[in-house]
Amino acid sequence: MKIKTINPATEEILAEYEAVSPEQVNHEVQDSRVIFEKIWKKFDISERAKLVRNLGHILDDRKKEFATIITKEMGKPISESIAEIEKCSWVCNFYADNGKKFLEPEFLETDAKDSYVRFDPLGVIGCIMPWNFPFWQVLRFCIPALLAGNTVVLKHSSVCPLSGNTIQKIIEEAGFPKGVLRHLIGNYIVGEAIVKSNVDAVSITGSTRAGKRVAQIASQKLHKFILELGGSDPFIVLKDADIDKAAQVGVKSRFLNNGQSCIAAKRFIVEHDVIEEFTKKFLEHVEKQVVGDPLDPKTTIGPLVRDNSRDVIVNQLGQSALKGAKVLLGGNVPQMKGFFFNPTVVGDVTPDMTISREEVFGPIAPIISARNATEAIKFANDTEFGLGSSIWSEKYAKENNLVKDIDAGMVFVNSMVISDPRVPFGGIKNSGIGRELSNYGLKEFVNVKSVIMN
Repeated sequence: MKIKTINPATEEILAEYEAVSPEQVNHEVQDSRVIFEKIWKKFDISERAKLVRNLGHILDDRKKEFATIITKEMGKPISESIAEIEKCSWVCNFYADNGKKFLEPEFLETDAKDSYVRFDPLGVIGCIMPWNFPFWQVLRFCIPALLAGNTVVLKHSSVCPLSGNTIQKIIEEAGFPKGVLRHLIGNYIVGEAIVKSNVDAVSITGSTRAGKRVAQIASQKLHKFILELGGSDPFIVLKDADIDKAAQVGVKSRFLNNGQSCIAAKRFIVEHDVIEEFTKKFLEHVEKQVVGDPLDPKTTIGPLVRDNSRDVIVNQLGQSALKGAKVLLGGNVPQMKGFFFNPTVVGDVTPDMTISREEVFGPIAPIISARNATEAIKFANDTEFGLGSSIWSEKYAKENNLVKDIDAGMVFVNSMVISDPRVPFGGIKNSGIGRELSNYGLKEFVNVKSVIMN
């Protein structure tokens, strides 16, 4: 089976790749286990950390090269692709600096002579990764997994096989033993084959539907699984917020990565008293966005990843318009080649509309009116998702401890939701299970082993 990659800005075919078979998957997993048992788990943590730091240097030194691969494969503006590579270098340095400390044994007081907890690698970790952050999504998972002493079998999105191949290549260039991470090209069949194979754990970043399928298969094998899935993050603006800043940051949070981010602000829930002011300023910032060639540094919004992705958001917008949603800006396809969609702002949105109920993976910003803070929180929680959330308030949110009332894995006050190596990342409800990044993310990929000595 052939996998074709397409430049979403030009619609040109970039390359063709041969997909692996399910039988090949089993062989690759077996080989990965040999590398784990005979080589990688025997490396000292300091040796592994040194290799992780080497990888960080490679990423930093060649960030324009890797950023160009990202932009050509999935269409994000080149400035954002460069920032993605810089963040990958950061996660390498963070774990190189802190991994040894995170994995040190924890001593306990018991009736025994000696009691402690040690953190040993699990073995072979299978991972299925998406296209929207082709380097970051992979490295934020595999750096802590590798540092802990595991080997990794990666199935990257069929949108970006060159990104996957490049990651495997530079990991080996950094000095990691060959085969510690291996990238298998293919579609969902290859991903399912990895989950069904003899791996010790599985991590997936993707849609809720895909995550549920992985969980179903993994549970039959009793594999541990980490799920980082969809989101419909609320961006709550209360009447005591800094409206100027909220509008400016809100535009960035919604339209970053062409609107294709799991932690993008996807529902703008604004108190009635300030919704007119917020909408006016929000529109002013959206009008400044530049749609065009993602390789042009001036571009702020590139194409969607595929034509059918555009079809999905057009349908979501159309269904909402039938219920009374009003397009205030955009809502159409620009006259240019590629899978573009103009940045869109929608008013008169209610919580029952499609663009409120479903995850909208594209540059559409729905604005929802709430009578007060209590109703804003109610609307924010009225969703199947629970990944991130953002609350804008100078005093009220803090004085009333509103963060405790938000049903989400992450709450950001007066800032947009971001991922940070130092902070655990993950959600609740249909947004996933488990955490990535920080000490908490690293501990997902270890055997927490209790030791009692007498």
